[in-house]
Amino acid sequence: MSIDLRHLRCFVAVAEELHFRRAAERLGIAQPALSRTIFNLEKELGVTLLERTNRIVDITTTGKTFLEGCYRVLNRMERTIENTKRVHEGKIGSLRIGYTENAISGCVPEILKSFQDLQPDIDLQLHHSVTAVQLKNLEDKELDIGFVTGAINRKNFETRLVQSETFVCVVYKGHALARRKNVRLSELADEDIIHGTSTEWEYFFSYLIPLCRKSGFEPKIVQEGLNTAAILGLVSCGMGITILTDCVRNLVGANLVVIPLEQTSERLETVAIWKTDTTDGAKERFLKFLELRGKP
Repeated sequence: MSIDLRHLRCFVAVAEELHFRRAAERLGIAQPALSRTIFNLEKELGVTLLERTNRIVDITTTGKTFLEGCYRVLNRMERTIENTKRVHEGKIGSLRIGYTENAISGCVPEILKSFQDLQPDIDLQLHHSVTAVQLKNLEDKELDIGFVTGAINRKNFETRLVQSETFVCVVYKGHALARRKNVRLSELADEDIIHGTSTEWEYFFSYLIPLCRKSGFEPKIVQEGLNTAAILGLVSCGMGITILTDCVRNLVGANLVVIPLEQTSERLETVAIWKTDTTDGAKERFLKFLELRGKP
């Protein structure tokens, strides 16, 4: 005979009730069946767990030790069952989430914080990378959800708009445009532009370059920064200006001025993106959260 959870539950009931009839009623089984279960358990262990007389049942010192172990095993099993259900329901688990600089400078921190407040047992593993890298990582199942520069149209992928931003110009204090309340994009045709590399900023450039061409010029990029902080640092040094989006207001230092672009209706979109052929409870719960959050 092998000992299983049924034997443990039967023993716990008798040890707590110290009465076979009451224990049997509690378990919903016949008293003779309960007595046989306890007898077989003791025989298998080779110990006496309970002292029985015609009038009383008492637990032995050995039985008390076994009872403590039964509690630990049963409690652990109950927690395992509960956690398994919670994983299935998406209440516990982990999510690998990618984000771009634009995303983390904008609304994504609020999204992640709100979700974490609602689901504290879901571990969010965050990874910074550009849109192209995130798309590859999603395809290779190294990410569950990405926050990327949209719009994206790929087979087996779905997206949800989370952020839509206007374009702005950033100049250093002392620049001829620094006192302006707004500026037309065409006025920047002769300006030295500082930006990211065409490979790292591929999706951003897919918005910016057509935008400039629509205003009659090719942007004259004279310096490249690895990231937004580096770009702003170069602008702050007086080496040129840059064109970014409105969320850059959260990052600029005292030596920089953000100027809205007038007569420019185009907006840069950040979307949440995920593969539709892979899913689990935590991912489904996050996507439901985004759905309930609604459009930006």
